[in-house]
Amino acid sequence: MSEYRQSDSILKVAAQIRKATTQPWTIMEVCGGQTHAIVKNRLDQLLPPAVELVHGPGCPVCVTPLEQIDRAIAIAALPEVIFCSFGDMLRVPGSESSLLDIKAGGADIRIVYSPLQAVKIAEENPAKQVVFFAVGFETTATANALAVTQAHSQSLQNFSLLVSQFLVAPAIRSICSASDTRVQGFLAAGHVCSITGYESYRPLAEQYRVPIVVTGFEPLDILEGLLMCLRQLEREECRVENQYTRAVDRTGNREAQALLNRVFRVSSQHWRGLGEMPASGLKLHQAFIGLDAAQRFALPDINPVEQNHCISGDIMLGHKKPHDCPHFGQECRPERPLGAPMVSSEGACSAYYRHSQQVKASEHPMSTPNNP
Repeated sequence: MSEYRQSDSILKVAAQIRKATTQPWTIMEVCGGQTHAIVKNRLDQLLPPAVELVHGPGCPVCVTPLEQIDRAIAIAALPEVIFCSFGDMLRVPGSESSLLDIKAGGADIRIVYSPLQAVKIAEENPAKQVVFFAVGFETTATANALAVTQAHSQSLQNFSLLVSQFLVAPAIRSICSASDTRVQGFLAAGHVCSITGYESYRPLAEQYRVPIVVTGFEPLDILEGLLMCLRQLEREECRVENQYTRAVDRTGNREAQALLNRVFRVSSQHWRGLGEMPASGLKLHQAFIGLDAAQRFALPDINPVEQNHCISGDIMLGHKKPHDCPHFGQECRPERPLGAPMVSSEGACSAYYRHSQQVKASEHPMSTPNNP
């Protein structure tokens, strides 16, 4: 990756961006991984003042709805359950507690790095019910689908998934169709497009007259994606372009798509902070419904109580930045978060907080005057 982090190349593209920009533009990077790369490397300091970057809803931890967090906590608290999850989810606040809170109280909650680890735990613990918290976009949904097929083929009766999976294109559509949207162009998440391809973005670009550029995650990737997007905006063009050619092609990964289509069906999905979106999520097909943890366990009615402290919805729609929140860095910090964006390794608030001790632009090895 060193060639995508060389300061000379980065500064060269930053100069091209300043030269190409003649008027104000607002561009959204959809993926939280790109947000962290931008803030960590201070790429926004290399841009002309006329270019504003806003941060999208591409963080699955952030958009997992509160009722699903409460449902996960209720299942994990059951004595017969081993609950498996990626680490970020443990600190996300539910209505009254978090998975980390009940783990501290004795619940058997295990951090895993792959859903296949959860399948292995189910094999090794036949007397326990093993539940994997299947959170993510199309990229992680593929691994979740593989875990489903493996558990199904082994006839594991003690393995299930609590599914909270999202699709990126409908979120972009929702942002574009909002009457108060500020977003004029998008950097699309390269890792998602490595699975899906980018054909599904073409109707969005044409209908809403916005350029969409599939972009990678290294500093040079992001600035090149911005340059491609800005050149389209300046020329009043609205196409889908692919900056991330080393990992993404037009059609994507057909085998992964076939696996997703076999295991999951498209459904409406509630996004925390954004609300209900049609055809924006994935649920298990009927053939695999026996592996649905939400149906396997007889839970009491979930009545989530959303706290009004977090402005994550406004942040993920591009209306506000993390430092616009009065609680940022005060009542809301990673060790005591009020909302998911401060928890997740892809959350915008986490990125701003983690890298909040910004050095002056002149002290940064890749810095350059912020004048067009």
